[in-house]
Amino acid sequence: MKGNKRAKVKKNDQVVVIAGRDKGKRGRVLAVAPTRGKGKVEGTAIVKRHQKPRGNRGGGIIDKEAWLDISNVQLVDPQTGNPTRVSYQIDADGTKTRVAAASGHTLEK
Repeated sequence: MKGNKRAKVKKNDQVVVIAGRDKGKRGRVLAVAPTRGKGKVEGTAIVKRHQKPRGNRGGGIIDKEAWLDISNVQLVDPQTGNPTRVSYQIDADGTKTRVAAASGHTLEK
């Protein structure tokens, strides 16, 4: 793939899953892979993995989050609590901040 890919979703954002078997679930973003267009959301896309024991960690069948496509999640508007698209606002000093498209409320912490 040529060029850089950017994700509007960042780690620790609150999102809602809008498609797939976990549709409607809400959670915090654990990891984002922008070049692959994937992300991990806490408590969604749970899969079972057979893990070998390594070091002090025991083996067995564990539950873990699988990668979801970023297009299947949407950020939660901090003001209304509803899913919203992301737009960008450029301030007077040239800094870009993410804002909720529906309410115009900022998404930065």
